[in-house]
Amino acid sequence: MLAVVTRTRPGGMAGFTLVWAGQLLSLLGSAMTAFAITIWAWQETGQATTLALVGLFTFAPTMLLSPIAGALVDRWNRKLVMMLSDLASGLATIAMLALYQAGALEIWHLYLLGAWSGAFAAFQFPAYSAAISTMLPQRHYARASGMLSLAESASGIAAPVLAGLLLAAVGVAGVFLIDIVTFVIAVVTLLLVAVPQPVASAEGTAARGGLWRDAGYGFRYILARPALLRLQLLFTVNNFIAVFGTVVVAPMVLARTGSDQLALAGVHAAMGAGGVAGGLALSVWGGPRRRIHGVLLGMAGYGLLGTLPLGLGPSQPWWMVAAFVGAFIVPLLNGSSQAIWQAKVAPDVQGRVFAARRFIAQGTAPLAMVAVGPVADRVMEPAMQPGAGLAEAFGPLVGVGPGAGMALMLVLAGAATGLVGLLGYLSPLVRDVESRLPDHADAAVSESGP
Repeated sequence: MLAVVTRTRPGGMAGFTLVWAGQLLSLLGSAMTAFAITIWAWQETGQATTLALVGLFTFAPTMLLSPIAGALVDRWNRKLVMMLSDLASGLATIAMLALYQAGALEIWHLYLLGAWSGAFAAFQFPAYSAAISTMLPQRHYARASGMLSLAESASGIAAPVLAGLLLAAVGVAGVFLIDIVTFVIAVVTLLLVAVPQPVASAEGTAARGGLWRDAGYGFRYILARPALLRLQLLFTVNNFIAVFGTVVVAPMVLARTGSDQLALAGVHAAMGAGGVAGGLALSVWGGPRRRIHGVLLGMAGYGLLGTLPLGLGPSQPWWMVAAFVGAFIVPLLNGSSQAIWQAKVAPDVQGRVFAARRFIAQGTAPLAMVAVGPVADRVMEPAMQPGAGLAEAFGPLVGVGPGAGMALMLVLAGAATGLVGLLGYLSPLVRDVESRLPDHADAAVSESGP
């Protein structure tokens, strides 16, 4: 049962769609800023390590603060939490704009501001995920996830092209300024809608305690449900491997094209187009009846049909096709997983459980981010130069010279990711996760009695 909402503000699918539209614009601005930063940092250093460290400093605070953030999300007003997260990201962009305009922006500023944004992002994911469960009925969960993926991907189509044009027309500062405007729009849309707080469930009432106890609740919840734990450990392994591929896409393209930012923009745009198509497909279709097939086949397809071919590709057209296919599959993978968790976990504990879920799935990613830059710059790239150690064996596969080492990393990461997805079918706990656990709505009905 959903909480009663005020009549003066839109709720349900209308309210969700309004918030979604604001987030679409905000994501567009953020994606343009990320593209501009990538180009600027590569021109400053020419190293994959720099780009990996920007990702590390942004992501690590998100992961480390997630348990506390999840506990607070379940205590606080979720609409307010979403607004504060958006405002914090906007402040980081304002700081970058001020530093750039003063001629004082340095690489370490990106690390520091990334950490600031990442800390507040720890609150955003559980708040948005839990809000969907109170704004919409269960039958729309997968569609809502598809719409969110669509927003992320749609920004990926326009952002690289727009950023490339704007960098030439108004420079980095102009891109930052547009990003700030989109953050304001996102906050305004949240002000206009009703985001119900969840009705307390018996499970949520029994779980109440101090902050630290609440922070650990999500882990205890998942550990008590081996099927959910095994599913999430699959993501742990997959995400660790995937980092070694995703982080090197931009430096590989730049290295193999002589720092051609339009070539990179084309690959990003194709990735965005694939995500839009996949998000639209999931929004209309709603996903497979058994969501676990969307998770496992999506994981395998992303690795074998997306990441691996990116490494094999010799030129931009090939990279664009591979990027499109891989991104098309991502909404199916993530939307199916999200629908499983939203169906099984009671809304008033989702903040804590989803934060713990994210920590488990992505806890190893910072280790991969620390390693991927040095592995690319100091091991794989030197080893794939003409006459070097791995060039003779793998040169016919991915070529030699600048970017070849990172291309080989993509091939290996794609093959390993695909294997992890297929191996998931060997675990009955993972394969039958949906039938092993009741939906929270069914559990609530049984608790209330006939």
